[in-house]
Amino acid sequence: MTSKQLRRLQKRFEAIPKAVREAAKPALVQAGQELVSAMRTLAEPSRDTGALIDSITLTTGGNRTPPYSEPGGSRVVPEYGVVVTAGNSQVRYAHLVEYGTRRSKAEPFFWPAYRLLKKKLKSEIRRGMSKAVRDYWKTQ
Repeated sequence: MTSKQLRRLQKRFEAIPKAVREAAKPALVQAGQELVSAMRTLAEPSRDTGALIDSITLTTGGNRTPPYSEPGGSRVVPEYGVVVTAGNSQVRYAHLVEYGTRRSKAEPFFWPAYRLLKKKLKSEIRRGMSKAVRDYWKTQ
């Protein structure tokens, strides 16, 4: 995305009333929780200690993702966003399970869950945002 496109997108986002953005947050969190649940279910076959499954978490806006989490490591989540990660400072092998190694076969759980639910979650988020806009305009 070019800086011109990014500025245009940021300008459009800032034009959305804060009340609408706040009302849309529950839909984002709900979608993230569904994704976490699916990833944990798909990671079940790779269970040894359960630490990997327990490390799959949802981080909401304004918070920092766990260190050594996959994908991308530790970072601050934007205010109106959610990030699902696998791994932490004790579980630093999520990518090895996902992609495999020379000695162990891949047991993907992260990206298959994302691909499986992408369309459904996008629809749920869009529906939640539309409801937030409708509710906002009813009060105006």
